[in-house]
Amino acid sequence: MTIQFLTNAETIQAHQLQGFFVGWPNPPSPETHLRLLRQSDEVVLALDQETGQVVGFVTALTDRVLSAHIPLLEVLPAYQGRGIGRELMRRMFQRLQGLYMVDLACDPALVPFYESLGMQRATAMILRRYEHQAGSVTPSARA
Repeated sequence: MTIQFLTNAETIQAHQLQGFFVGWPNPPSPETHLRLLRQSDEVVLALDQETGQVVGFVTALTDRVLSAHIPLLEVLPAYQGRGIGRELMRRMFQRLQGLYMVDLACDPALVPFYESLGMQRATAMILRRYEHQAGSVTPSARA
């Protein structure tokens, strides 16, 4: 297996984004997934060169001045445990290295993974609108 890491999704097609969002009741479609990758401020993708399948990704939203938020890191279940998630995060941290704060919220079971990357525990607040989980509603554009 040869993994190639990409820092944009311009050459990626929706059919290469199968199998993500495991366990989500209303997962985004591959087309919506592609839109979210292309519209993120920063992205790192892991591509299996043998199959052409995207096997992992991480996204970041940033003001490019002080802060960034990492909303999504996923590796396909068949590829987990091979260091791909760790490498995606390492590369994302490189892309965000000049910023004061890089934040994310995660499930308790994932805290040790992020601590092993040098992140610290913190209290976070979240709002989840599961009826919009598939990404079908577009927020109003600002005037």
